[in-house]
Amino acid sequence: MADAQTLTPVDTSGANRLPAPVLGGRLAPLTQFVRQPAVQRALPAIAMTAAIGIAALAYFTMQTAPQAQLFAGLDDADKAAVAEALQAQGIGHSIDGTTGALTVDADKLHQARIALAGQGLPKAAPSGDSLIAALPMGSSRAIEGEALRSAREADLSRTIETIDAVKSARVHIAAAEPSLFVRDDKPATASVMLTLQNGRALGDGQVQAIRFLVASSVPGMNADQVSVIDQRGALLSDTASGSDMKAFQLQLQVEDRFRRALDTLLGPMLGAGNYTVEVHADVDMSESQATRESFPENDRALTSEQITRSVSGTANAPAVGIPGALANQPPQATTITAEGPQPAPANAPLPGTESNENAARAYEVGREISVTHSPQGKLRRVSVAVALNQGKKALTQADLAKIDALVKGAIGYDAARGDMVAINQRPFAPVEDTAPAFYDQGWFLPLVKQVGAILAALLAFLFIGRPMIRAARQRAAARLEQNQALEETLLAATDRPALASGANSREITLEMIEAAPSYEARANLVRAFVRQDSARAALVVRHLMQEGARA
Repeated sequence: MADAQTLTPVDTSGANRLPAPVLGGRLAPLTQFVRQPAVQRALPAIAMTAAIGIAALAYFTMQTAPQAQLFAGLDDADKAAVAEALQAQGIGHSIDGTTGALTVDADKLHQARIALAGQGLPKAAPSGDSLIAALPMGSSRAIEGEALRSAREADLSRTIETIDAVKSARVHIAAAEPSLFVRDDKPATASVMLTLQNGRALGDGQVQAIRFLVASSVPGMNADQVSVIDQRGALLSDTASGSDMKAFQLQLQVEDRFRRALDTLLGPMLGAGNYTVEVHADVDMSESQATRESFPENDRALTSEQITRSVSGTANAPAVGIPGALANQPPQATTITAEGPQPAPANAPLPGTESNENAARAYEVGREISVTHSPQGKLRRVSVAVALNQGKKALTQADLAKIDALVKGAIGYDAARGDMVAINQRPFAPVEDTAPAFYDQGWFLPLVKQVGAILAALLAFLFIGRPMIRAARQRAAARLEQNQALEETLLAATDRPALASGANSREITLEMIEAAPSYEARANLVRAFVRQDSARAALVVRHLMQEGARA
């Protein structure tokens, strides 16, 4: 038993013993691997790599992945359903604080859409055909009318949404029931609610097109009965019908045309920033129409003539009647005179008679009708003011006169109309370019994040990695010295020919065998231990076999 007690030495100092097994010896291979000299020499490089990895991990953790919008134009109910479905699928999502759009990581966009499509999300607005097909049999006339109206509204909304600047649209149609009396009939009306894309706007022509589209789709509706508003509550259809707004827009167009013409002329001559132009156009929006009818004096033609002649009185009646005996009398003797008979004038009445002649003539008189129409938008007066930047050398009066002639030619100057052109040169005040502060620039915040990640990595290396490297080097140096001393001791013990003989021979213990730095040194110590005390060695082997059997 005494020998058995000596086989299990206990050294309280722990200088020459390995650390106690942790977790039942499971970490012993790792501990032996770390204590190898090659691993000890590589510890600084491992620490450096770990510091770089920590810095990279911090950098990529602070960087947010690029986001992509999942669906556009979703209402709050659909957003809630989509967000719940994404959370159930384990797909991260976020809501844009500016637009309220639902976004996911760009690399998971298609995965999220496929997962939502499998659940029937988002629930899009039904089409008109589906509403009509969903009508139950035996529906009343009122229900059918409402279903048809809803189908027409849905189809019009989907059609309007195809416009690029429109994100979503809703159409409401109000149509009264037809009446038997014409005076009681009320025209149908409609209202269109538009949600425009960010930064987009509709022109007057597009608003008019939407109004005519809706009016043409509803029987008996006029385009004037369609109101169009946007998501800000602005009445878009009012700008296209107000006469005051039309006059203002026409004035702006005329002034802008004159301003562009002056910029085209003065820009190449004076250079950008060396002049400013202001134009005011007085536009007459009144409309007049005059009709004039005239009859030329010498422009007439005879169209018809009717003459009536009548004769009355007593005179020798000409021979009349039926020829007979009394009628066959010889003529009277003629009397020859010096003067021949005077010819009777044509249509002269017979002696002792009176004649009356009436003539009715119709003439066509020339007629001239002229119509003068003065349309709206007549230019009544133009006023132009040009300010020139006076540099080191002022322009002469001749130069100003040439510029004045160019300006008058560009605007179509008419003195009778009362146009006015004013040109003046003065030094322009310098414009201070107030650039935004550097911390307000878009690149500043990402740069701060990157620099912060680099500083965190450097601090981690200086305060964590560097002390660990220094401690590892110190431990490695101390371990190397200890191993060298132990090796010298072991070599000195194994080089003796007879370890057991002699009082000065050093006894080999189990601690020395366990602390051997290499396999060869341990094998030499075991040989020496067997030569030193073979019985004790056999007892040790038997003890180990018993422990193995119990395990």
